[in-house]
Amino acid sequence: MNPVYQKLTTCYKSLRALTDFQPKFALVLGTGLGAFADRIRIVQTVSYHAIEGFPTSTVEGHKGQYVFGYVGAVPVVIMQGRVHYYEGYEIADVVLPIRLMKLMGAEILMVTNASGGVNASFHAGDFMLIRDQISSFIPSPLRGANMDELGVRFPDMTEAYDKTLCGIIRNTARKEDIPLQEGVYVQLPGPQFESPAEIRMVRTLGGDAVGMSTACEVIAARHMGMRVCGISCVSNMAAGMTGGPLLHEEVQQNADLVAPRFEKLVYQSIVAIAKSI
Repeated sequence: MNPVYQKLTTCYKSLRALTDFQPKFALVLGTGLGAFADRIRIVQTVSYHAIEGFPTSTVEGHKGQYVFGYVGAVPVVIMQGRVHYYEGYEIADVVLPIRLMKLMGAEILMVTNASGGVNASFHAGDFMLIRDQISSFIPSPLRGANMDELGVRFPDMTEAYDKTLCGIIRNTARKEDIPLQEGVYVQLPGPQFESPAEIRMVRTLGGDAVGMSTACEVIAARHMGMRVCGISCVSNMAAGMTGGPLLHEEVQQNADLVAPRFEKLVYQSIVAIAKSI
């Protein structure tokens, strides 16, 4: 058996021994959104450490657990803390939590993150609806022998972010009077912040925001047939945009400041999406 698939099935069996919850919607909480889980009706939490073979986040501020519960009437599984490639994990381990949520039953994935603004019209604290992505700077999570049990060898990425779901988020933001930018998200490997020259490169390639997560997760989700949508919090302007140095503490603080509005947008978007399916 493919060792990556074998590890995934081991994690699934371990998780299913801890919970039989059946989610329909999966949500990945990025920096500053960790408290969102407190807004839902929680049924159960499962620490990543309790799942055999599961990769665990080492980033400060990431709790490292699945939260099972309901947003309105929608059964959801929430990743409260994600695993990043820069932490030293293989890319297959980075996306294992996403694959596991699909095996649990989730059909729709919403990804969130904190990012650096590359588009000159953006400002720290903006929210960006992710319309598309660039993942060319990191290894593909589909590299190696294809796992036919999960999806096809060459999955189409023409509509990585579902246009219908994007439209619902756009309408929700308008209804809630929450300004919403739109653009292309670029994942770079990290953990160092990007240099001004790298940011100029990203802008030339058509990127609007840059970060160290998300794109690989979306590839894995689309490979398994999940519908995907995403919102990024522009927690700071990227290197060379303001002239000042970049600090992780600044990213965390700015994300925390706008967290209440971000939580509202995510919550209401999930409710609206649920009504459409």
